[in-house]
Amino acid sequence: MAHDRPARVAEEFRHEVSAILARGLKDPRVVGFITVTGAKMSPDLREVTVFVSVHGEEPVRAKTMEGLKAATSYIQREAARNLRLRVVPHMRLTWDGSIEEGDKIERLLKEAKEKDGR
Repeated sequence: MAHDRPARVAEEFRHEVSAILARGLKDPRVVGFITVTGAKMSPDLREVTVFVSVHGEEPVRAKTMEGLKAATSYIQREAARNLRLRVVPHMRLTWDGSIEEGDKIERLLKEAKEKDGR
């Protein structure tokens, strides 16, 4: 029972970060469409890694990730306030390219299917 607590807290943290990003940030660099794809909490609940995906071209992604990294402490503080945790976990934002990779694979499969269908 105690071992699933990090996963539960990580999921709640992911949900809170999603809500914060949905409300918007004032940083003008954050311009892309952001999806929070997951979160992983350390067993001692002191560190959380939040995985985000930014939809858009590479310059938009880089600019948005730069803005998100600058706003990390604000996002961490707001999420912790809403979760009311005794110890505020240190948050790291990491880019997750799995959605882009999935789109690329889907596009390649579609192209291969069209070539076979000729």
